[in-house]
Amino acid sequence: MFRNFLLVGAGGAVGSMARYGLSFLVGKMVVCPFPYGTFTINILGSLIIGVLFGLAGRFHWYNEGQEGLYLLLASGFCGGFTTFSTFALENVNLMGKGQSTMAIVYTGLSVIVGLLLCRLGIWLAG
Repeated sequence: MFRNFLLVGAGGAVGSMARYGLSFLVGKMVVCPFPYGTFTINILGSLIIGVLFGLAGRFHWYNEGQEGLYLLLASGFCGGFTTFSTFALENVNLMGKGQSTMAIVYTGLSVIVGLLLCRLGIWLAG
């Protein structure tokens, strides 16, 4: 059990650093009120976790003793990488600035594209 916590923690640390780095890079490349960095991370994270879920089912990573890779990558990396708490805060901030339409567009695109890419990831892994 302790090993699983370490795997999730290690993956989460790498995922958090990847999130910070990608968000920083996108923020430098695109200056706009639309939060492209978080949007990019959320849809990319949705694709990655979809692929991992598909691979885990295909290769039976859920069996006793084989869940380590899934815990490292899905629970750890993707958990640290995706940013839905930041997503919520950015929407609240957009609405607070009177940009409710931008918040609605951001929410709609994040949910729809994220769900579609998660499904695509499962299909790609299958």
